[in-house]
Amino acid sequence: MSTYVYGITRTPAPPLPDGLTGVGDPPRPVRVLERDGLVALVSDAPDDLKPKRRELLAHQQVLAQASAERPVLPMRFGSVSQDDATVGAVLAERAGHFRERLDALEGKVEYNIKASHDQEAVLHLVMADNPELRAMSEANRAAGGGTYEQKLQLGEKVAQAVQAREGEDAALLRRALEPLAAEISEGPDSMGWLANLSVLVDREGADGLLAAIEELGTSAPQLDLKVNGPLPPYSFVEKSDAAADATASAGAARAGG
Repeated sequence: MSTYVYGITRTPAPPLPDGLTGVGDPPRPVRVLERDGLVALVSDAPDDLKPKRRELLAHQQVLAQASAERPVLPMRFGSVSQDDATVGAVLAERAGHFRERLDALEGKVEYNIKASHDQEAVLHLVMADNPELRAMSEANRAAGGGTYEQKLQLGEKVAQAVQAREGEDAALLRRALEPLAAEISEGPDSMGWLANLSVLVDREGADGLLAAIEELGTSAPQLDLKVNGPLPPYSFVEKSDAAADATASAGAARAGG
């Protein structure tokens, strides 16, 4: 039977509610595996697990219960190991790493901040900051709009200026967050966002972080900022964690079987 991994913490095992269940239909009972002073929160893994809302919420609920009073290294949804023995072996092999990460996460939470441009505001900004663009725009307007080639040239230069501004504003956001963050992790690039940053912050310092983001939104109106949190610190568990190693082992076993 494959083993589903929710998270890793220190011994003693966290006080989980009686009858706590996790993923699966019917939901599988959550249990603990202990090895070398560490605890893995696990259950039997369903054969047909899919990222449905009920399953995602079940995964999050187990982590919420476990992390109420202590740091937990959260595994991402769908982290499956070959069996309990594989999880235990990885706990032992990487015990030093897990303890270091648990120390780093003590008393901290994650916030995710995504930034995009308000198109009207950023266009106004790049035109105001670039005399060449203003001169080209005014010349076109004086010529009744300008020729097709002139319009195309202006459009290309404006697009280049906006693209350059994306890099500047991504750096502006990071500078605003760095004094308040224990760690910052860059998320994957995606269309529509000029920055996707996850911030690890002291739980007591979260209000200061949110205030700094609000202040930046006021001082840099070209930025559209979306904040999500507090979250389990998913972005600050290295990819070479137990779930990743165990999932790889499980995948190899399944491929071979």
